[in-house]
Amino acid sequence: MQTKLTLALLSLLLLPSCSPRDVLTRRLATDLISASSAFKAPQQFALQTGIVTNKDYASPEYLVLQQHGWISASTARCSPGVAAPPCWDILLTPSGVETVRALAPTEGTDKTSFSIPVARRELIAVSGITKQGNLADVDFTWRWIPLNEVGAALYSGDLRYTSTVGFRYYDDGWRPLQTAPRSAQTLDDALKNAEPVR
Repeated sequence: MQTKLTLALLSLLLLPSCSPRDVLTRRLATDLISASSAFKAPQQFALQTGIVTNKDYASPEYLVLQQHGWISASTARCSPGVAAPPCWDILLTPSGVETVRALAPTEGTDKTSFSIPVARRELIAVSGITKQGNLADVDFTWRWIPLNEVGAALYSGDLRYTSTVGFRYYDDGWRPLQTAPRSAQTLDDALKNAEPVR
């Protein structure tokens, strides 16, 4: 009887030392990825008006903006030594001014560069966890959720991405890696290296 009582007391003493973060489950990985600053950071689009190179003007983003009638362009002289012709003078159309004014901070009216938040990430699912000692790789699927009409034009909410992030077990539980030892990826790198789901 005394042995059972001793074991019961010992288990009560050890119980608080266990944490919900001690076991890397899909739910814990989902919570940690979703709550991370890298995952929550909105996608920014840098809109450059004025003289731009043909490489910038021919990018898919600028073509979408032009198709929506938010920008117009005419050929322009390139700055000496900056780029090979052709160059383009990009202007916001009246519709573009109205759209950008609502989305970009209004610090100055003569700005030629605007940073516009266009989308945020949504975690769809953790698809797998591979553990080896105190390290783990977590595979997950996510998508972009547009924040506004520019975001909806640039990012499809239907396209899914898959990423893999490294986790490490610390004294207080599992955490996504902030620096990447060996072949593991940080969450920021995992998002940058995302592959579309096929």
